[in-house]
Amino acid sequence: MIGSSPIRTFIAHAVLILGILIVAFPIYYTFVASTHSLQTILRPPLPLLPGDRFWENYSTALFGGIGRIGGVSVGTLLYNTTVVALAIAIGKIVISIVSAYAIVFFRFPFRMTFFWLIFITLMLPVEVRILPTYKVMVDLGLIDTYAGLTLPLMASATATLLFRQFFMTIPGELVEAARVDGAGPFRFFKDILLPLSKTNIAALFVIQFIYGWTQYLWPLLVTNRNDMNTIVIALRKMISFADADTEWHLVMVTCMLAIIPPILVVVLMQRWFVRGLVDTEK
Repeated sequence: MIGSSPIRTFIAHAVLILGILIVAFPIYYTFVASTHSLQTILRPPLPLLPGDRFWENYSTALFGGIGRIGGVSVGTLLYNTTVVALAIAIGKIVISIVSAYAIVFFRFPFRMTFFWLIFITLMLPVEVRILPTYKVMVDLGLIDTYAGLTLPLMASATATLLFRQFFMTIPGELVEAARVDGAGPFRFFKDILLPLSKTNIAALFVIQFIYGWTQYLWPLLVTNRNDMNTIVIALRKMISFADADTEWHLVMVTCMLAIIPPILVVVLMQRWFVRGLVDTEK
């Protein structure tokens, strides 16, 4: 066991607190700006304490229309982004776990060829695939739709690889015991594999939810209507080159509302997320 002294403990805590302050201060400063009027923000220096416009600014952003994004409310943007993030996260997990299940537990011709074809897609950058994918979305009429925003992002070679590696650690005796008990492929998958995979699923859900929430390039391409924008795209549209044309108090409100859902997902699923990454008792 590594020994520690009061001085080492103090230094460790001091460094930790300093790191937290460095990370948290910009978020706090954004929150402070979101509670002041536009005139206060444009007249530096910005106060370090929250103002008296909290309810007014947040209600205007959530339920009112913001001019620079066509009168769309932040509530609509949050709904769009939540749908996209959930659909991408759940879709990636479902497709990946089913494909990994087929590759590991079924014997069919060219099984490993299909796996390596999936794996090779990791070597293709997004820029290589994005124009052909966009052309397909246009031909299918999926521009400005939730399907167009989510379907091309659901396939995940990384998640398939992770599930495959986990399934390969499952003892063959367990598979044989399930077969002797009369468990078919679907029952084996539902009653045995899914419960064993719940920590991996939770960890991947957190990662993929944040991945979907922060998407910028693809939503920028496939959305033309302001009411179909995600919150990241809307934030860019809300900012003008001229400070006077930008409603900075509403921009700051939108920034705060944009970071709350990912933080909640990480906090609420932290225990499962950590277990899914470090659990070795397979």
